[in-house]
Amino acid sequence: MTTYAHTDGSAARRVAAVAMIGAAGLAIAGFTALGSIFQYPDILAEPAADILELYRANQAAVSGWFFVLLLGAAMLAPIGYLLGRLAGGVVGRWIAGLGIAAAAVQVIGLSRWILFVPGLAADAQHPDRAAAATDTFETLHVWLGTVVGETIGYALTATFTVLVAGTVARGVGGRWLSYLGFGSAALIATGVVIPLGVELADLANFAGYVLWCGWLIAMGVALLRGTGSAPSAVVESGLDLHLRRQAGES
Repeated sequence: MTTYAHTDGSAARRVAAVAMIGAAGLAIAGFTALGSIFQYPDILAEPAADILELYRANQAAVSGWFFVLLLGAAMLAPIGYLLGRLAGGVVGRWIAGLGIAAAAVQVIGLSRWILFVPGLAADAQHPDRAAAATDTFETLHVWLGTVVGETIGYALTATFTVLVAGTVARGVGGRWLSYLGFGSAALIATGVVIPLGVELADLANFAGYVLWCGWLIAMGVALLRGTGSAPSAVVESGLDLHLRRQAGES
């Protein structure tokens, strides 16, 4: 039987809506600009020396646009918190926690382009420091980039999206908005296997983020319009009931 978790969340809906639309806009702008001036994300597959050389050629612009991406990623924290309030219950707490965690790991991964890469790019110009600079860059690229920012970030973002799609999205926009979230989450999750060399995983992951940005905007519009059969409520799913039992809550 379907039940509803009511909340006086009109202000939370409005702020969450604006934040979701804003996060999508920042992500689209950042990826578009970096793709043009830095060949991002394809450049990440090139040797470290080549990446640092291209970075150095457009350092101010590249750093600035990575900061835009960082801001967009950081917005997942307040988005998660606000959507968690709307969902309520155990699932709401999971949504909030996953949103904050996904924001944190992506900010950590992206911050290397602002905090560390400028110095490494400068050192790479000096023959006596070039080898150490490229080695350090590769280490940061693997651990902060591939492992933390990307692989863990993909897993957290996909899981966050699944929970939001099954609760808040269904409550404010209906099944189509829920399915759009599920589809984008599934494609984003393929990024977890990119380091294993799985063919087409990177393309599927990229398509997932494009779809996800569209879902964020659609979610924001639905929240602002208050569409759905219960605009001030969200569906409490069977998963929420299961998690309540697991947590000892009847």
